[in-house]
Amino acid sequence: MSTVEPLYGLMANGFNKYSKSERILLEAGLFSCVCNQLKELFKEQYSEYFRVMKFTIEMENAMIDTNFVCLVIKDILSTNEYNLEGIAYYTNVHEDIIYDIVTGQNKNPSAMVLQKVIDLHRSVRPNLYREIIKKIAND
Repeated sequence: MSTVEPLYGLMANGFNKYSKSERILLEAGLFSCVCNQLKELFKEQYSEYFRVMKFTIEMENAMIDTNFVCLVIKDILSTNEYNLEGIAYYTNVHEDIIYDIVTGQNKNPSAMVLQKVIDLHRSVRPNLYREIIKKIAND
């Protein structure tokens, strides 16, 4: 299993001037921004469903928040690069836990599972993350 570069590594150079604790804070802030951008992407993907179901913005946000890790895992599966067993192996989590997330039985996985799933997602969708980081940097 390879180590995924920090999110700030995808941005412009110059982050070596920050201390370790500052880089950790930067990484956390970027992680939050990346998650928010992914949520916006999922909202766009499900916009027709939300329209048909007559969801309010609050209902859309709640649905995306509740199912966020599940949506990321399903996006990984859609690339056909990993199956549930491969995701479980990569994240070092029992396959039943990944299955429970995908089927909606576990809507609150640990932060560590979220981080590992996002790392895997970054490895299968690198262009998406480059675009997200560009957008964050421009904002």
